[in-house]
Amino acid sequence: MPLIHINTLFIILSDMVLLACALAASYCLRFNFSLSNEILNQFIHLAPSMILIKIVIFYYFNLYRGMWRYTSTRDLINIVKACLFSSMLVPVILLFTSNLENFPRSVFIMDACLTVIFISGTRISIRLFYELGGSSQKYFFKSLMGMARKKVPGTKSLIIIGAGGTGEKILREIRDNANLTYHVVGFLDDNPVKINKMIHGIPVLGNVSQLSVIAKNIEIEEILIAIPSATAEEMRTIISHCKNTTIPFKTLPSMGELIDGKITVNAIRDVAYRDLLGREVIQLDQESIGSYLKNGTILVTGAGGSIGSELCRQICRFRPETLILFERAESPLYDIELELRSSFPSIQIIPVLGSVQDKKQLEPVFSHYHPGVVFHAAAYKHVPMLEIQPWKAITNNVLGTRNLVEVSSEFNVNRFVLVSTDKAVRPTNIMGASKRICELLVGAQSLVPQNRTRFMIVRFGNVAGSVGSVIPLFKKQIEQGGPVTVTHPEITRYFMTIPEASQLILQAGSMGTGGEIFILEMGKPIKIVDIAKDIIRLSGFARDVDIAIKFIGLRPGEKLYEELITEGEGIVPTSHEKILVLRGNGCNKDFLNQHIDDLLALSQGRNISEIQSAVKEIVPEYQPQGKVCNNGV
Repeated sequence: MPLIHINTLFIILSDMVLLACALAASYCLRFNFSLSNEILNQFIHLAPSMILIKIVIFYYFNLYRGMWRYTSTRDLINIVKACLFSSMLVPVILLFTSNLENFPRSVFIMDACLTVIFISGTRISIRLFYELGGSSQKYFFKSLMGMARKKVPGTKSLIIIGAGGTGEKILREIRDNANLTYHVVGFLDDNPVKINKMIHGIPVLGNVSQLSVIAKNIEIEEILIAIPSATAEEMRTIISHCKNTTIPFKTLPSMGELIDGKITVNAIRDVAYRDLLGREVIQLDQESIGSYLKNGTILVTGAGGSIGSELCRQICRFRPETLILFERAESPLYDIELELRSSFPSIQIIPVLGSVQDKKQLEPVFSHYHPGVVFHAAAYKHVPMLEIQPWKAITNNVLGTRNLVEVSSEFNVNRFVLVSTDKAVRPTNIMGASKRICELLVGAQSLVPQNRTRFMIVRFGNVAGSVGSVIPLFKKQIEQGGPVTVTHPEITRYFMTIPEASQLILQAGSMGTGGEIFILEMGKPIKIVDIAKDIIRLSGFARDVDIAIKFIGLRPGEKLYEELITEGEGIVPTSHEKILVLRGNGCNKDFLNQHIDDLLALSQGRNISEIQSAVKEIVPEYQPQGKVCNNGV
């Protein structure tokens, strides 16, 4: 293998020619293109040593390690430093060897300037060749002749809404990546200072409200909303203008979804309801999260679910050594395993097909892998279904959590995080009550004197877009032509996005010392009927014209308003402004286990009223709503 790559050798030889030209041009300018034999001999003797010194200095400044097709301002600054340093070093050397006798000083000054121009100009030309030429270099010369904005055949004309840093990054990636089929024709931005300005030669054509007029004047085949920090109201306004054009439009994820900070074309997706929630970005303490996840062994239950799978994705970004995916559903487990293996090949991904209801399936996993952190996201969550079959909530949610808590404590897991719900607060349904019992189990175990595991709980509201949530239901109803069914005109819920919920779980894991209940500062609750209106509009339909909204009454176990804090739980401040921590009421472990044993025994009989009564003994604030006639099949 050669010591110097052929491309590097070519660049060095090119630089030597350019340096000779710079020195020759300096002599010509100094003597007005009238060179005597004496001056020519001086140039011939000086040039080789001067070129050699400069090439060595350039190599020292790493000018031959860069890829010049990606030349940046940082590279140009480095070139200027190398050129000026080498140009100053040559006269210093001559000063000590020949006292600069008969050497015109102005030649060195002009040579320094021309060296910077020639060397940096070459690098910029190489970048322009690839940037303007794209995948077909035949378009390069057209670009140089002022035709850079001409559309390349086979590409889509794209207008970017948002002339900020995100829009600029997208434009650069589109230009640098020859495989992308977009041609940016302009930007739109509501900042009047930016209008009529240029970004890399592409104009800011106007503000967002002018989109319809601009679309009539120039060919636009697609619109990209490149404002990850946009509020809910801003997104609604932008989407309204996009819909008026009938042109397809897409967006970039919010900054909460872009947890790794990378803004790329690959992140572009269709606009979704979560873009209208207006949730502020959670600023994660990356260092504290990485301190307990990096190079560790992590286990996630319910790894194939909405929360569990996103949790796995975000855990992997902190580079654990091993991630164990514990899931009872075969297909979701297979899907998330393939995805993580492809995206994070350096991490050992261990899929385990098993149920938390069976302690014998948990023990071998803990015995063999010894996980240091456990995230318990596995649970049944569908309120009306569990009202009909409450024994399922008991055997899966309660028994599964107790099994996992006991095994985690037995194997001295360092941290255990339970994923809970706001429905556990003053529950009116069996699902919420079962999750409240899970909270009590975790809290009770944290009070055991010999316990070495930090047990903690994360409690949050509804997750937009998760399996079983109201948003997928509304979308399906719209696809079928409606109506969209809402239980009550006043029903409200707290909402957050799946990435936001996952980030809260990770942050809580780093903050907990044991026994805490972490909740996110949720802002204002949202009316479900408003969500229905937004999704109908987002789908391109008019409410009560194309798609009707129908109120069908509250379902079994459902209440109008959800809460985040139950009686007796005091708020304790944390170092994170968006996260609150509650100290839950203590509960005797033996008392709790005895009642849970009785509850599990009653679940075998599948008598709903007896199960509800037994749950109420453990959770006195549980108030069942209505009667369910089905006593199980």
